[in-house]
Amino acid sequence: MKIPETPKRFDLWIDGAFTPSTSASYMTRQSPAHDCPVTAIAAGTAADVDRAVASALQTFESGVWANTSGAERSAILYAVAERLIERKQELALLETLESGKPLAQADSEVEWAAGIWKHAAALCRHLYGQSCNTLGASTVSMTLREPIGVVGLITPWNFPLLIASQKVPYALAAGCSAVIKPSELTSATTLILAEILKECGLPDGVLNVVTGYGDPVGQALCEHKDIEMISFTGSTTVGKAIAATAACNLKKVCLELGGKNAMIVMDDADLDAVVDAARLGAFFNMGECCNASSRILVHEGIADQFVERLTAFAKELSVCDPLDETSKLGAIINETQEQKILGYIAAGQKDGATICLGGGKVETEKGRYLEATILDHVPADSATATEEVFGPVLSIVRIKTLDEAISIANRTAYGLSAGIFTNDYNQAMKASRALRAGTVWVNTWLEGHPELSFGGYKQSGLGRELGSKAVEEYTEEKTVLFSLGKRQPWW
Repeated sequence: MKIPETPKRFDLWIDGAFTPSTSASYMTRQSPAHDCPVTAIAAGTAADVDRAVASALQTFESGVWANTSGAERSAILYAVAERLIERKQELALLETLESGKPLAQADSEVEWAAGIWKHAAALCRHLYGQSCNTLGASTVSMTLREPIGVVGLITPWNFPLLIASQKVPYALAAGCSAVIKPSELTSATTLILAEILKECGLPDGVLNVVTGYGDPVGQALCEHKDIEMISFTGSTTVGKAIAATAACNLKKVCLELGGKNAMIVMDDADLDAVVDAARLGAFFNMGECCNASSRILVHEGIADQFVERLTAFAKELSVCDPLDETSKLGAIINETQEQKILGYIAAGQKDGATICLGGGKVETEKGRYLEATILDHVPADSATATEEVFGPVLSIVRIKTLDEAISIANRTAYGLSAGIFTNDYNQAMKASRALRAGTVWVNTWLEGHPELSFGGYKQSGLGRELGSKAVEEYTEEKTVLFSLGKRQPWW
């Protein structure tokens, strides 16, 4: 895999074709790993959003997609899954160049994305209403699930193709038309996804892609009168702003936001399993992951042994050029994020935490790389232990009891995921019921399947993605009542 000599240029995708933005300008994306331009992405405008929404609305109202059968939709979505695999190398390389993540990881993510499209393809044929036959001899009713309309999808930079694949296929499976705005930092694979959908038979205008900055593109999507729903993945701060904007015209919102996920390690846990899971959970995707195990609440009886083993294991991680097949940690997305991460490390030290590993930059000729960092003796209520760092920083908090661990785990504004490692069935059940999080792992971490719903409690979001009811998020439920025989007079 090689760095391109010239950046690959992309226009907007509107009405089934690449289309220049009305701004006539492009955003050049520098590789965070190589400090060179890799893509040039059209800088969209509010006028471009209007064009894209108009195209989506026309196709929705025409019924060209909304009135197709589940079988027809399923065939197209399944074909997309197969096409993603065929173009896996191209997609993975673009993700690596724009995001800085290891190429081997990006390669796997394309496969995960394809699996999600297959799941959505199956759900196309399993979207049901209900009937009610207990309303008396003269009345029978049913409910219908209908596509909500034109939806706006806004995706982040950390898993561009994967998170687009948690939204787009389910919206399409429901029969919606859509406009998607990917992050301005990682737009390329979403644009290729749109091209693949056309190749696989999706009618023009059903999916449109408007690239650009949050202001104006994201703002225009959230405010647009013809958008019936916004599905957003990103920070809690931005999610709150989107919810406030959507309230002005009562759009439905589905929000997958931040997390500060606690991994509880009890003194009877299998240390080999925990150390491996902790390393994955904390440092996968450079910690730029909403489900990261960024804080570990470890029982004081095994804490010293655990920290020693985890530190030794984490030292083996290769932090280097993401195009290197040995790379486990690639580059940090941009300088702003790098400084934020370093700020949390400094704050942790100021609060009394001890650096067991890392703590600074990896000196390289090009790119932004941070060391895998482990902080021990982190105060449970410190910023480093309660706020989302979104970097390769693991905070270790020592606990005495499971009750204490559950209390600390729940004492944040977030509730995305959590987990416990223990060989005690009673402790595992107690924690899984008491932890206020949308996903609770027992003796594992970061394990996920399209069949399982995903979303958060509290300020980690609203609604759910994936799972058997994912398509229902993009529908309205309609009640239809039939009166049988002669109608009884009102008076």
